[in-house]
Amino acid sequence: MGDANSIEGRPTTVRLQKIARAFIESAALKAAIELDLFTAVAAGHDTPAGFARHAGISELNADRLMTICSATGLLTWHHWRYRNADDVSRFLVKGEPRYSAAWLGFTSRDWNRWGELASHLRNDSPARPLGDYEGMTVEQARRYHEATSSIGFGAGRRFAREVDLSGRKRMMDLGGGSGAYSIVAVQKFAGLSAVVFDLPPVAVVCREYIEKHGVADKVSAQPGDFTKDPLPEDCDVAVMASNLPQYGRDVIQRVVSRAHDALLPHGEMHLIGEMLDDDRAGPADAALWGLFEALSNSTGTTHTRSDCIGYFVEAGFDGVEAHEFIPGILVRVSGRKR
Repeated sequence: MGDANSIEGRPTTVRLQKIARAFIESAALKAAIELDLFTAVAAGHDTPAGFARHAGISELNADRLMTICSATGLLTWHHWRYRNADDVSRFLVKGEPRYSAAWLGFTSRDWNRWGELASHLRNDSPARPLGDYEGMTVEQARRYHEATSSIGFGAGRRFAREVDLSGRKRMMDLGGGSGAYSIVAVQKFAGLSAVVFDLPPVAVVCREYIEKHGVADKVSAQPGDFTKDPLPEDCDVAVMASNLPQYGRDVIQRVVSRAHDALLPHGEMHLIGEMLDDDRAGPADAALWGLFEALSNSTGTTHTRSDCIGYFVEAGFDGVEAHEFIPGILVRVSGRKR
């Protein structure tokens, strides 16, 4: 088969055009979620005429949206009706237990700012350690974790399957947000308690999730900044998950070292985040979240696997290893204190 990106061995603009127009596919997905297209299709409004009536738009525009969603694999065409793709059925139909529209729309709040990325990259004002997160209110934290918790609990369940915490007594969950990892862990491992250590507005929201899941006797939320405030005591497990790109290399090194020192002897730490392969050729997700930090002028950046292993070794951990967590998305680096 020929290469669509070249003709007779000469490069074409095909690949570049696809990248340049990728935002249109994102816009179509965003519109489909806002208009409840996938929920409508699941309910039987699976033709342009039916969806048009359901959404209150013209049949022409319904046809346009359903056509692009079919062309990009979100819908399939079968006997003159549309069907949702399998992943769409699972994650984008309201009422389904894994409905994740809030997470998929997480970056949409920055839609306009992405269009001005070059201006953000030219910003020569001093970067702040946490960028826009520094002034987060409780309501902002609530909206933020409404989105992130929709996948956070899935990641927490995966962690509890992969890491045996049997016999462990107390876990510190650094920047734990909704407390997903802690909540799932204490539900699975008898005798384990956890403390979520996060910024004061986030701690307020975390307590809401703790109460909702009925684990207030096992999980607490402690307000503070884990980059500088005293860490929770008497812990034999430390977890830091899905906030890696929000911080620069010096900060992550400091946090890993502080966690090592705070852990009880023979304690373990797990750093879970979007890590770049050492050849820096991907995955794109890790690079994207590093670039995302330019919008808020934080000091956050992309970290490689070797960077993260190095943080653990420098801190004094033994048995440091990198494990695939969610292929192409997240890596887990672990180590044990002597």
